[in-house]
Amino acid sequence: MKALQLFGDRDLRLTEIPDLAPPGPGEVSVRVRAVGLNYLDLWGFRGMAFAKRKLPLTVGAEAAGEVAALGEGVEGLSVGQRVAMYGAMTCGKCRACREGRDNLCEDVGGVMGFHLDGFAREFVTLPARLVVPVPETVSVTDAACAPIAFGTVQHMLFDNARLEPGESILVHAGGSGIGTAAIKMAKAIGCTVYTTVGDDEKGAKAAALGADHVVNYRTERFEGEVRRLTKRKGVDVVFEHVGPDTWNGSLLCLKRGGRLVTCGSTSGVSTTMNLMQLFQQQYRITGSFGCSIANIRQSLDKMAGGLTPVIDTIYPLADFAQGLERLESRKVFGKILVTL
Repeated sequence: MKALQLFGDRDLRLTEIPDLAPPGPGEVSVRVRAVGLNYLDLWGFRGMAFAKRKLPLTVGAEAAGEVAALGEGVEGLSVGQRVAMYGAMTCGKCRACREGRDNLCEDVGGVMGFHLDGFAREFVTLPARLVVPVPETVSVTDAACAPIAFGTVQHMLFDNARLEPGESILVHAGGSGIGTAAIKMAKAIGCTVYTTVGDDEKGAKAAALGADHVVNYRTERFEGEVRRLTKRKGVDVVFEHVGPDTWNGSLLCLKRGGRLVTCGSTSGVSTTMNLMQLFQQQYRITGSFGCSIANIRQSLDKMAGGLTPVIDTIYPLADFAQGLERLESRKVFGKILVTL
């Protein structure tokens, strides 16, 4: 079968790999139809793996497809049914997994497409517990945005930041895949949304999504604008995933007792901060990584209810590298997908 494999830094090749064996007990084989691109893919493409990996490595960390075959003992799924796949090989046995918190697995085997062979191939076999049925009204391309993009935002906003209806939130990089999802999810519960973008074209698109206030961070200091717009009170929540470039400005945007939730560090991995400001203002800072399987189900339910992802571009599998280049250029607004 065809697979897109990484042979070295920035060396992606469309190759032929052996067909899979039939699924074993408790397993499901899925025909992959769509793969979502994320910064995780970009980090792997650049050679930024934080653990040893065996090359060549099949890429792709987020995907959806159709059930091709069922192993013995699998219930609740049928051949031809559309499904989304969880993006990490969790153990299913530790306390975190038993409680449905797979993103805190104590014995995780690795992230698909980063540490382990991923989804950019025609077929993949997974434990049935890592496969989530897709509602009939949700397209397979939209569903491919659920395991990381929507799931990550669902986990950040509602499990960690505890965002409540009517609160205010600053969403950084409002044109990104998770930024667009965060704007839509926050507006859906009646929040006032502030967002940062890198150009006025993205600003207009973010406003069309529902953002109440848009700040072009290339022409204005976002922290100054947010404080001005909130009459120096600040926002309840900051949705952070940029890192050092925005970190301290993000803290200045918080009201006393405000919550900052972060899932990324695209501008670097280290920063400094004012500890006196932290404890005097009683900020609550939460790290967030990935999502639970329940978050994927919640995301798919939201899609079925009409809260769909913003799709920037769809490429064929052979143009996966072109999709990564577009993501790296930061010209993207929404999600980039690859179809098989």
